Amino acid sequence: MNLHDGTKSVQQLHKINRMAAGDDNLPRDAKTIIALLKSMGVENYEPRVVRQFLELYYRNAVDLLTDAKTYSNHAGKACVDYADVMLAIKSKSYFSFTHPPLPEVKEAAMKVNCKPIPRPPACGLSLPPEWDTLLAPNYRIRIRKNQSSEEVEEEEEVENNAGKIIKNAGKIIENAPTRQVRLPRTPQERRNNLQGGTRQRVSFPLGLKRRR
Repeated sequence: MNLHDGTKSVQQLHKINRMAAGDDNLPRDAKTIIALLKSMGVENYEPRVVRQFLELYYRNAVDLLTDAKTYSNHAGKACVDYADVMLAIKSKSYFSFTHPPLPEVKEAAMKVNCKPIPRPPACGLSLPPEWDTLLAPNYRIRIRKNQSSEEVEEEEEVENNAGKIIKNAGKIIENAPTRQVRLPRTPQERRNNLQGGTRQRVSFPLGLKRRR
Protein backbone atom coordinates (compact mmCIF):
# COMPACT_ATOMS: atom_id res chain seq x y z
CA MET A 1 0.00 0.00 0.00
CA ASN A 2 1.51 3.33 -1.04
CA LEU A 3 1.03 6.77 0.55
CA HIS A 4 -1.70 7.80 -1.92
CA ASP A 5 -3.81 4.73 -1.12
CA GLY A 6 -3.36 5.29 2.61
CA THR A 7 -4.42 8.94 2.35
CA LYS A 8 -7.47 7.98 0.28
CA SER A 9 -8.50 5.36 2.83
CA VAL A 10 -8.17 7.87 5.68
CA GLN A 11 -10.32 10.39 3.78
CA GLN A 12 -13.02 7.76 3.19
CA LEU A 13 -12.93 6.84 6.88
CA HIS A 14 -13.40 10.50 7.90
CA LYS A 15 -16.33 10.80 5.50
CA ILE A 16 -17.97 7.71 6.99
CA ASN A 17 -17.43 9.05 10.50
CA ARG A 18 -19.15 12.31 9.55
CA MET A 19 -22.10 10.35 8.14
CA ALA A 20 -22.33 8.32 11.35
CA ALA A 21 -22.30 11.30 13.72
CA GLY A 22 -26.07 11.78 13.58
CA ASP A 23 -27.39 9.21 16.08
CA ASP A 24 -26.10 9.54 19.67
CA ASN A 25 -27.80 6.43 21.08
CA LEU A 26 -25.54 3.97 19.22
CA PRO A 27 -21.86 3.30 19.91
CA ARG A 28 -19.30 4.82 17.61
CA ASP A 29 -18.37 1.54 15.92
CA ALA A 30 -22.03 0.74 15.18
CA LYS A 31 -22.46 4.19 13.64
CA THR A 32 -19.42 3.52 11.46
CA ILE A 33 -20.90 0.23 10.23
CA ILE A 34 -24.24 1.91 9.45
CA ALA A 35 -22.52 4.73 7.57
CA LEU A 36 -20.45 2.19 5.64
CA LEU A 37 -23.61 0.34 4.59
CA LYS A 38 -25.26 3.60 3.50
CA SER A 39 -22.21 4.59 1.46
CA MET A 40 -22.52 1.30 -0.46
CA GLY A 41 -26.22 1.82 -1.17
CA VAL A 42 -27.60 -0.63 1.42
CA GLU A 43 -30.67 0.97 2.99
CA ASN A 44 -32.83 -1.93 4.22
CA TYR A 45 -31.31 -4.52 6.56
CA GLU A 46 -32.03 -6.21 9.88
CA PRO A 47 -30.50 -4.85 13.11
CA ARG A 48 -28.64 -8.14 13.51
CA VAL A 49 -26.56 -7.26 10.45
CA VAL A 50 -24.87 -4.41 12.32
CA ARG A 51 -24.06 -6.67 15.29
CA GLN A 52 -22.67 -9.33 12.96
CA PHE A 53 -20.40 -6.80 11.26
CA LEU A 54 -19.27 -5.51 14.66
CA GLU A 55 -18.31 -9.03 15.74
CA LEU A 56 -16.37 -9.55 12.51
CA TYR A 57 -14.75 -6.13 12.92
CA TYR A 58 -13.61 -6.79 16.50
CA ARG A 59 -12.34 -10.31 15.73
CA ASN A 60 -10.34 -9.08 12.73
CA ALA A 61 -8.88 -6.20 14.74
CA VAL A 62 -7.81 -8.53 17.56
CA ASP A 63 -6.16 -10.93 15.10
CA LEU A 64 -4.28 -8.11 13.37
CA LEU A 65 -3.06 -6.57 16.63
CA THR A 66 -1.98 -9.99 17.92
CA ASP A 67 0.07 -10.61 14.77
CA ALA A 68 1.50 -7.09 14.95
CA LYS A 69 2.53 -7.70 18.58
CA THR A 70 4.26 -10.93 17.52
CA TYR A 71 6.19 -9.13 14.76
CA SER A 72 7.14 -6.33 17.18
CA ASN A 73 8.48 -8.79 19.77
CA HIS A 74 10.40 -10.65 17.07
CA ALA A 75 12.04 -7.38 15.98
CA GLY A 76 12.95 -6.51 19.60
CA LYS A 77 10.77 -3.40 19.75
CA ALA A 78 9.35 -1.95 22.93
CA CYS A 79 5.88 -1.27 21.45
CA VAL A 80 3.83 -1.92 18.33
CA ASP A 81 4.31 0.69 15.62
CA TYR A 82 2.77 1.44 12.22
CA ALA A 83 5.12 -0.87 10.31
CA ASP A 84 4.11 -3.87 12.45
CA VAL A 85 0.41 -3.25 11.86
CA MET A 86 0.92 -2.84 8.09
CA LEU A 87 2.95 -6.07 7.97
CA ALA A 88 0.16 -7.91 9.80
CA ILE A 89 -2.45 -6.50 7.40
CA LYS A 90 -0.43 -7.50 4.34
CA SER A 91 0.25 -11.01 5.59
CA LYS A 92 -3.41 -11.57 6.51
CA SER A 93 -4.72 -10.18 3.23
CA TYR A 94 -2.20 -12.27 1.28
CA PHE A 95 -3.36 -15.56 2.83
CA SER A 96 -7.04 -14.75 3.51
CA PHE A 97 -8.35 -12.60 0.66
CA THR A 98 -8.17 -12.81 -3.11
CA HIS A 99 -7.31 -9.65 -4.96
CA PRO A 100 -9.00 -8.85 -8.27
CA PRO A 101 -6.88 -9.74 -11.31
CA LEU A 102 -4.90 -7.09 -13.13
CA PRO A 103 -6.14 -5.69 -16.47
CA GLU A 104 -3.28 -7.44 -18.25
CA VAL A 105 -4.33 -10.77 -16.75
CA LYS A 106 -7.94 -10.18 -17.79
CA GLU A 107 -6.87 -9.37 -21.34
CA ALA A 108 -4.73 -12.50 -21.57
CA ALA A 109 -7.59 -14.59 -20.21
CA MET A 110 -9.95 -13.14 -22.81
CA LYS A 111 -7.54 -14.08 -25.61
CA VAL A 112 -7.21 -17.64 -24.32
CA ASN A 113 -10.93 -18.11 -23.74
CA CYS A 114 -11.79 -16.91 -27.26
CA LYS A 115 -10.12 -19.97 -28.77
CA PRO A 116 -12.39 -23.01 -29.15
CA ILE A 117 -11.51 -26.01 -27.03
CA PRO A 118 -10.31 -28.96 -29.16
CA ARG A 119 -12.62 -31.92 -29.18
CA PRO A 120 -11.09 -34.82 -27.22
CA PRO A 121 -10.86 -38.23 -28.89
CA ALA A 122 -13.84 -40.44 -28.24
CA CYS A 123 -13.20 -43.06 -25.60
CA GLY A 124 -14.45 -46.60 -25.90
CA LEU A 125 -16.10 -48.20 -28.91
CA SER A 126 -17.50 -45.76 -31.44
CA LEU A 127 -20.91 -46.61 -32.86
CA PRO A 128 -21.45 -47.02 -36.61
CA PRO A 129 -23.61 -44.57 -38.53
CA GLU A 130 -27.32 -44.51 -37.85
CA TRP A 131 -28.25 -46.24 -41.10
CA ASP A 132 -26.06 -49.25 -40.17
CA THR A 133 -27.59 -49.83 -36.73
CA LEU A 134 -30.84 -51.32 -35.52
CA LEU A 135 -31.76 -47.96 -34.05
CA ALA A 136 -32.44 -46.45 -37.46
CA PRO A 137 -36.10 -46.08 -38.48
CA ASN A 138 -37.20 -49.03 -40.62
CA TYR A 139 -40.12 -47.36 -42.31
CA ARG A 140 -40.78 -44.49 -44.63
CA ILE A 141 -43.71 -42.15 -44.68
CA ARG A 142 -45.29 -41.94 -48.07
CA ILE A 143 -46.81 -38.59 -48.81
CA ARG A 144 -49.80 -38.99 -51.04
CA LYS A 145 -50.02 -36.73 -53.99
CA ASN A 146 -53.20 -35.31 -55.44
CA GLN A 147 -54.98 -38.42 -56.75
CA SER A 148 -57.83 -38.58 -59.18
CA SER A 149 -61.24 -39.92 -58.19
CA GLU A 150 -60.66 -43.12 -60.21
CA GLU A 151 -57.46 -43.97 -58.31
CA VAL A 152 -59.20 -43.38 -55.00
CA GLU A 153 -62.06 -45.71 -56.02
CA GLU A 154 -59.57 -48.41 -57.08
CA GLU A 155 -57.79 -48.24 -53.72
CA GLU A 156 -61.09 -48.47 -51.85
CA GLU A 157 -62.14 -51.48 -53.96
CA VAL A 158 -58.84 -53.25 -53.22
CA GLU A 159 -59.25 -52.61 -49.51
CA ASN A 160 -62.83 -53.93 -49.57
CA ASN A 161 -61.78 -57.10 -51.43
CA ALA A 162 -58.99 -57.69 -48.93
CA GLY A 163 -61.46 -57.34 -46.07
CA LYS A 164 -63.84 -59.86 -47.68
CA ILE A 165 -61.03 -62.37 -48.17
CA ILE A 166 -60.05 -62.09 -44.51
CA LYS A 167 -63.66 -62.58 -43.39
CA ASN A 168 -64.10 -65.66 -45.62
CA ALA A 169 -60.89 -67.16 -44.30
CA GLY A 170 -62.15 -66.70 -40.76
CA LYS A 171 -65.43 -68.45 -41.57
CA ILE A 172 -63.60 -71.37 -43.20
CA ILE A 173 -61.45 -71.81 -40.11
CA GLU A 174 -64.49 -71.71 -37.83
CA ASN A 175 -66.45 -74.27 -39.90
CA ALA A 176 -63.57 -76.68 -40.39
CA PRO A 177 -64.19 -80.15 -38.83
CA THR A 178 -62.28 -80.78 -35.68
CA ARG A 179 -61.17 -84.06 -34.17
CA GLN A 180 -60.89 -84.58 -30.48
CA VAL A 181 -57.91 -86.57 -29.30
CA ARG A 182 -58.07 -88.18 -25.91
CA LEU A 183 -54.76 -88.59 -24.17
CA PRO A 184 -54.20 -91.69 -22.00
CA ARG A 185 -54.36 -90.92 -18.33
CA THR A 186 -53.36 -94.21 -16.65
CA PRO A 187 -50.31 -96.44 -17.28
CA GLN A 188 -52.60 -99.27 -18.42
CA GLU A 189 -54.09 -97.07 -21.17
CA ARG A 190 -50.60 -96.09 -22.33
CA ARG A 191 -49.60 -99.79 -22.50
CA ASN A 192 -52.71 -100.67 -24.50
CA ASN A 193 -52.03 -97.85 -26.97
CA LEU A 194 -48.48 -99.06 -27.47
CA GLN A 195 -49.57 -102.69 -27.99
CA GLY A 196 -52.36 -101.73 -30.40
CA GLY A 197 -50.12 -99.56 -32.58
CA THR A 198 -48.13 -100.78 -35.55
CA ARG A 199 -44.57 -101.79 -34.83
CA GLN A 200 -41.71 -101.04 -37.19
CA ARG A 201 -38.41 -102.84 -37.38
CA VAL A 202 -35.27 -100.80 -37.55
CA SER A 203 -32.05 -102.40 -38.74
CA PHE A 204 -28.59 -101.01 -39.34
CA PRO A 205 -25.27 -102.67 -40.22
CA LEU A 206 -22.87 -103.38 -37.36
CA GLY A 207 -19.75 -103.98 -39.45
CA LEU A 208 -18.99 -100.34 -40.20
CA LYS A 209 -15.54 -99.19 -39.30
CA ARG A 210 -14.59 -95.78 -38.18
CA ARG A 211 -12.86 -93.74 -40.82
CA ARG A 212 -9.46 -92.43 -40.01
